[in-house]
This record gives sequence, structure tokens and C-alpha cells, in this order.
Amino acid sequence: MPRHIGIVACSAEGAALCYRTICIEGAQYLGPHGHPEVSMHTYSLAEQMRFVEAGDYEGLAGLMLRSAEKLASIGADFLVCPDNTIHQAMPYVLPRSPRPWLHIAEVVADEAARRGFRRVGLTGTRWLVESDVYPGRLAARGIECIRPNDADRLECSRIIMEELVYGQFKPAGVAYFRQVIARLQAAGAEAVVLGCTEIPLIIDDSNSALPTLDSTRLLARAALRRAVETRA
Repeated sequence: MPRHIGIVACSAEGAALCYRTICIEGAQYLGPHGHPEVSMHTYSLAEQMRFVEAGDYEGLAGLMLRSAEKLASIGADFLVCPDNTIHQAMPYVLPRSPRPWLHIAEVVADEAARRGFRRVGLTGTRWLVESDVYPGRLAARGIECIRPNDADRLECSRIIMEELVYGQFKPAGVAYFRQVIARLQAAGAEAVVLGCTEIPLIIDDSNSALPTLDSTRLLARAALRRAVETRA
């Protein structure tokens, strides 16, 4: 049997896209309508954001670990978190976790290296873009991370937190993200990380100036491979 995937969720739209991807694409491995067992737990986004806004990632890790423990108690074999920003808590989570994790930035960095990119732009919330979640992992693979300017970081973060997480996909927001990606391209980026799990709902290869690295779907696909490849 495939391994049981546990999803430690944060924002609804990104978690839903990850879940749907696992369920739909599972058929490639397991036949029509087939997918691994999947369980999800999430605390209120408001509760999680209080820790993020305070920069208290150790406190946030406690919340994530409680989710992990709940998922482990119902049989999850390994865990994923379809939210980039709260991966800043992972240094506190991993040593105490009841189950192993797939790290979203590791998955994306592996894909960037596989595709031969050497300079990659990063989009996401301001907390994510200003962190080392991606730059360090990209650098370990010989890839430079190019970040948006300060104004773009703030506006992208506003669009994510005030629109995308509520399922509001406004033309002006889409246009702004396209402009940000074009500026990253002008700065030398060869591809762009969609480093908020809602961004793939408005941006993909069809409307981006750069090839996209869709963190949500890449994580879901890595989870599928892990679940299927470790069958007993």
C-alpha cells in the first residue's frame, strides 16, 4: 500500500491545491481514481499569523508540531506543509517531529537544479522573501536567488494576504505579479519560484515572462513519489 501523506496546512487555498494535486495526479501511479491516503490538519490562519508577524518561529513550530502529532496519531507516515512562509519554523520542528517531512524549498531547489537554472527569481510574502528559506537551499545547488525590490515585496505580500488567501483573484493582482516577474527577468533571473502556495492559482507558464517553479504542485508531486516509492 502507498504511504499515508499528512498535510500540515496553513492557508486554505494553497493547502487545497496541494490536496487536489495529490488526489488527481495519484491516478498516474495507482490507476483511475487512485491516490494515497491523505489526511490534513490546520489551525486557524489568524493563529499562525500572530507568530509570523511577531517573528516567533519557535512558537509557530509548537503549533506545527501539534498538527504533526495529530496526523501521526491517525497513521500519517510522513508530512508536508504547503506553505512557504512558515517553513521558517522548520529548524525548530524537524528535531522534535514525530514523522519525517518533505521540505518545500528543498523540492523546488532540486527541480531548479534539474532544469539547469543558475539564477532564479523569488516571489512570495515579504516574510518569505526576506528569509533564508530559499536562498540557502538554492545556493547549496549553485543557484543564485534574486529577490524583488522592497516595494514589490510589500505589494506582493498585500495581494497574497488580502486577496489570494481569500480566493480573490483580481486582474490588477495578476497584472502586478506579472510585472514583478518581468522585473526579476530584467535583473537576470532565468526562472521564477512561485514561493507562495496561492501564486500558482494566478500565475503559470502561460502568463509569466519566466519559466515557473510551482512550489505547491512540486511539493504535491514529490509527496506522491515518496508515497508510492516506499510501498511495502
